Amino acid sequence: MKKMAAILAILMMASCSSTRFVDSWRNKEVTNFDPNKVLIVGMTDNLTARKIFEEKLKESFIARGINAHESSMVLDEAFTDSKKSEAEVEAMKNELIADGFDAVVITAVIGIDEDRLYQSGHYTFGNYWWYRFGRYYYRFQDVYYTPGYYKDYKVFHIETSIYNIKEDEGKTLVWVGTFKIVDPSNITTTVNDYVERIVQQLESEGIILTLPQTY
Repeated sequence: MKKMAAILAILMMASCSSTRFVDSWRNKEVTNFDPNKVLIVGMTDNLTARKIFEEKLKESFIARGINAHESSMVLDEAFTDSKKSEAEVEAMKNELIADGFDAVVITAVIGIDEDRLYQSGHYTFGNYWWYRFGRYYYRFQDVYYTPGYYKDYKVFHIETSIYNIKEDEGKTLVWVGTFKIVDPSNITTTVNDYVERIVQQLESEGIILTLPQTY
């Protein structure tokens, strides 16, 4: 029975998403957001992560009838080689508008936290271990003897924003959502997980269409 419980715990942990939704805001003045052409921007110096992210989110948008494009295929490579002035960014925006774009979905890492996790070496269902002093001491005594008692990991805070670049200042920001990614280990898996979580949130808030379920 204990062996089966351990196997179930491992499977549950493996299937859990590393991406967590934190909060979101939607512009109440924007009652109908139906873009004609969307640019997807992943702000990262990791070109592989950027390409995977933009392509995956583009595919998800296209599947929902949104004409989406990757920034890596639209913006000149030289544009991200150096820091640009606000005037240069504004000029880039105007070029996008001239090319038919009316919306931008942009994602960036806004913070990274270092954290530490207790490693007990076994699984506990529920919090029953702290009901009795003996069990509590028994569980945590390894702090005295085990060098690997704690595991250090990173928490990435990610923000995705949607802008209508053809509107005035009061209606430019359509939606912004914040998420956190806990201890990512694989670029493809992490990006796919994050894109799936963004899409779920946008669907739940009525920003984009929900695809019909297939059985």
